[in-house]
Amino acid sequence: MVRVMILKAPGINCDEEMHKAFRLAGAETQEVLITSLIRDSSVIDSYDALGVPGGFCYGDDLGAGKILANQLRYKMYDRLHEFVDSGKPVIGVCNGFQILVKAGILPGITDSQDATLTFNDSGKFECRWIRVKNVNRGSCLWSRNLDTLELPVAHGEGKFVPRDRSVLKQLQDNNQIVFKYVDGQGSKSGYPHNPNGSVADIAGICNKKGNVLGMMPHPERYLSSYNHPRWTRLKMPEEGLGLKIYRNAVEYAEEHK
Repeated sequence: MVRVMILKAPGINCDEEMHKAFRLAGAETQEVLITSLIRDSSVIDSYDALGVPGGFCYGDDLGAGKILANQLRYKMYDRLHEFVDSGKPVIGVCNGFQILVKAGILPGITDSQDATLTFNDSGKFECRWIRVKNVNRGSCLWSRNLDTLELPVAHGEGKFVPRDRSVLKQLQDNNQIVFKYVDGQGSKSGYPHNPNGSVADIAGICNKKGNVLGMMPHPERYLSSYNHPRWTRLKMPEEGLGLKIYRNAVEYAEEHK
């Protein structure tokens, strides 16, 4: 069975939802504290995938995800990069996305931080359902066979900003943009469809290899049709589309064990 490590740090939440998502997808999950991982980084080698949940680790006191990102970057850098380079699936959602970006794991164009996630243009916490479209041309293992999804967002610092135009161009040229915010017709649109003002409407990206996904919307909060706010009015499959993202990763990990 595929074994997934769910990273835990003070203030992280949505970890239980991520456990549930991977378990429904057929994997075995285990919570590992960042302090335990730093003490013995070889622990990560016994897992087939890694999940970094959403939440507000360390209270986002120095910026969203910054403290945990620094722990990974300065105490786990080599071991984490070995894990990523091996092709094993890694996902960071919301706060987890912020952590992977600020730790330099995503987008992975250079060894430094190539982008950031900063305060929403609205100047407020955005907590509602939005739509994203999968624009990735098959390189991201997490988004295979997905088109447009409705997913919830819950963040105050979700605006994706590349370091400069060259980074954005490389993201486009390398096929690293995975999800974009769209309106009800699946078209490019501004606020409120893009809830935070992300450059190029980017809601999620992957690394060049396609095994690491970071995204602001929460797929682990849409595992069942009953999670959807309009489940009583719309005819939809019982399984939520968010679960498909985790199934893709578990199936991939099983094939490559």
